[in-house]
Amino acid sequence: MSPESQASEALPSRRRRALRGGRHRGDESFLLPPGSPALVLAVPGSAARPGAAVAAELARLVEIEHTGQPALVGFLEGGEQALGPLLGGLRQQRPDEPAAVVVPLVTGPDPAVRHAVAQAVAQAPAPMLAAEPLGPHPFIAEALHDRLADAGLARADRIRMMTMVTEAGGIIVATPGGAEAVRQAEITSVLLASRLATPVFTASLDDEAGVKAAAEQLRLAGAHSVAVAPHLIGPEADAGRVAAAAAVAGGRHAAPLGTHPALARLAALRYVEALAAALSGDG
Repeated sequence: MSPESQASEALPSRRRRALRGGRHRGDESFLLPPGSPALVLAVPGSAARPGAAVAAELARLVEIEHTGQPALVGFLEGGEQALGPLLGGLRQQRPDEPAAVVVPLVTGPDPAVRHAVAQAVAQAPAPMLAAEPLGPHPFIAEALHDRLADAGLARADRIRMMTMVTEAGGIIVATPGGAEAVRQAEITSVLLASRLATPVFTASLDDEAGVKAAAEQLRLAGAHSVAVAPHLIGPEADAGRVAAAAAVAGGRHAAPLGTHPALARLAALRYVEALAAALSGDG
């Protein structure tokens, strides 16, 4: 049984909500009843880091577009809005359910984030669940595509039916982290290449030589220009690293994924998957 099928039995049936205008309209929602376990976004870095406000906006989108219940934000570093004290203040609403499901706000598996979340969950006084990170998932490729299109670096998606000049002949998906992060991001790169019909390579933001090598490979493959697509949301890394990677690649770059609505959809989905697995005995 798929996680979404499990969710439909473990939780109230999904149904469409009234459509909302604007770009942030959600396609579907889970409409959680009052007293459901809290959905907590675990955010890399501290609340003082530039880009931290992205998490609060995504939490708001999760609430209004998908769950109908408040989503909370806890940071993995620093004392302000820290994840540990936040979890320490949550209590079970029902004895057979956890107090919260913690969703890592990262685009793919990150050992440091996984360890920090697991530690906070284990130290919490009430039962908690740790969910999977947001990606890899086709929604991440969709969001990368949109950010590239916003910057004029890729064709807009078919849904919008827009005409846009495509500047980049090749894309580098640049992700924070090391070799494991690159391997995970390569899944998204394949999905993005399929969407764009454009060659896509993957490199670490922390590896200048890797970014340069990817750009060279793209040009050898016939790409007339190269663009960098940041495989990050915002709070994970200094935005200056993206500009630096683009300079090394000799091209432009798109913005981080930020408050793209696909990320709110994924956060709600990861919450339901984790809770459904736990309530069915598979967690």
